[in-house]
Amino acid sequence: MTVFAMIAVLWGIGMAMGTPKRARWIMIGVLLAAVIGLQLALPDGHPLREATGGDVRLWGLLLGFGAVGYGYRALLRAVRARANEPAVPVVATGSFTDSELDRYARHIMLREVGGRGQKALKSAKVLVVGAGGLGAPALQYLAAAGVGTIGVIDDDVVENTNLHRQVIHTDARIGMPKVMSATEAMTAQNPFVTVRPYGRKLTEDIAADLIAEYDLVLDGTDNFATRYVVNQACAALGKPLIAGALTQWEGQVSLYDPARGAPCYACVFPQAPDPALVPNCAESGVIGPLPGVIGSIMALEAVKEITKAGEGLRGRLLIYDALYAQTRLIKIKRRDDCAVCAGLH
Repeated sequence: MTVFAMIAVLWGIGMAMGTPKRARWIMIGVLLAAVIGLQLALPDGHPLREATGGDVRLWGLLLGFGAVGYGYRALLRAVRARANEPAVPVVATGSFTDSELDRYARHIMLREVGGRGQKALKSAKVLVVGAGGLGAPALQYLAAAGVGTIGVIDDDVVENTNLHRQVIHTDARIGMPKVMSATEAMTAQNPFVTVRPYGRKLTEDIAADLIAEYDLVLDGTDNFATRYVVNQACAALGKPLIAGALTQWEGQVSLYDPARGAPCYACVFPQAPDPALVPNCAESGVIGPLPGVIGSIMALEAVKEITKAGEGLRGRLLIYDALYAQTRLIKIKRRDDCAVCAGLH
């Protein structure tokens, strides 16, 4: 009774202080371990041993019953959780379930998209390089639009400083690899899409093999070295590339596609500028909603490219000045002396 009274006191103090249940159970476990230690260490008839039960087997039996009860409760919880899990829809390739038809109804109603365009989206494979400021909204809208297979490659983890603009990530996922955080968000948004996360940097030695698996690439990286690697692989493979960039209050986006007459990225930006002239977000800052604007445009251009709707940004560079609410379109052309795409296709 003395031990049970001590357990009750510990539990009551823990409740009063707002201590988590796990911590309270740990304190009780330490107390019981001390009691069992006393039972084993003290001789028969010792007052302290008698006051705490008198026989270690009693505590062994009680702990055994407790373990069985805890295990049974854990098993019941697992069974209930399994029973309450939402069923993952099984969709045959190229067909739509009733849920999908309802989900994409507003797309299908558009004459420029229709059922044929939505089926093209479902069959499409799109790779997004970077799951940061530009990749976050692009990934969200590609998944929501029903792009069937979405690859995302990034070697970074979610940080607190990302969250004012990289809205696909959450505070609870700080420290998680960005590709896994993005995958969790996309599959929660749309369980009908397949997401392929690659938790590594896109380097020259893997770029061609990876990009060859996809129909279209979106580049949302924040450094010129990776942009040139992506551009070179896309140009060599004849894959269209939608690339965006931003700094402070301004963003830009275009569709680079030398296989179909448009310039490649290197035609427009043949060499990287001095880093001092183009600082990254950590050095110069960036207004939070701007990546959402440019990343959403990238996703929109991807949907248009896949469904063949309207006129895309092939051969045109869109520049958006958020501070003064100005948008400009600049014509861009292939360069005959381009080190990347001259002589290709």
